[in-house]
Amino acid sequence: MTSRRTFIKTSAILSSGLLTAPHLFAYDKKYIGLQLYTVRDAMQANPVAALAKIAQIGYNSVEGATYTGTQNFYGLNAKDFARQLQQNGLIMPSSHYRLGEEKTNGADTQGTILHNWNKAVDDAAEVGLKYMACAYLSDQERGGLDHFKKVADDFNRAAEICKKAGIQFTYHNHDFEFVQQNGKYPYQVLLDNTDKDLVKMEMDIYWTVKAGQDPLVLIDQHPGRFPLWHVKDMAKTPDKTFTEVGNGTIDFKRYLPGQIKPV
Repeated sequence: MTSRRTFIKTSAILSSGLLTAPHLFAYDKKYIGLQLYTVRDAMQANPVAALAKIAQIGYNSVEGATYTGTQNFYGLNAKDFARQLQQNGLIMPSSHYRLGEEKTNGADTQGTILHNWNKAVDDAAEVGLKYMACAYLSDQERGGLDHFKKVADDFNRAAEICKKAGIQFTYHNHDFEFVQQNGKYPYQVLLDNTDKDLVKMEMDIYWTVKAGQDPLVLIDQHPGRFPLWHVKDMAKTPDKTFTEVGNGTIDFKRYLPGQIKPV
């Protein structure tokens, strides 16, 4: 089970939220992943050219950020998108998805956890995904603690479908999950009300630290729940926005011991 001692060893992907130079990291038979949300405009304009550029920069793994039942993977069906990844020497072990309570132009958004999830899982398997992550809960998808319990139930059901396809379901956090309601964090509600084997967590180190939490404490408290994580730094500015790893205030040498080397 994943503990703070084995966190690095057992996690295969560092999904960066920013264009972090791969040579900053020392890795052996591991991958440095770029979250495609970082280059979302380029991916929407020309996904074929964008993937080629990503590989040219030196990344060998990506995490998807945009999928719906109509748009598929940046306008490409699963087979064609998988071919583009292969041609560029890229793998995509994980991708982000939406819950689906929030409508698009008044209609249900297909390919989300709540709407036509089976197609999303089938397409994910075609691309070769090992993880499907709920990326975010919009304002209207949050609500009170009881609603977070409902979301946890939705996650459990979605994860059961993922499991049948050999895919692990995960949840990617921000900071709103650590705003207490009635003395309890919504994030804890999600952890407590989801099956620990079916539903894992994709820890976003930036958002976790910004929320005043210690990622290592969470790992200790919930061993085996964090197979993936996002790496981006926190700017030395009042708004504490994103910045490149190494230019901010997060002590990555503490969280990723032995993984960062001098340039």
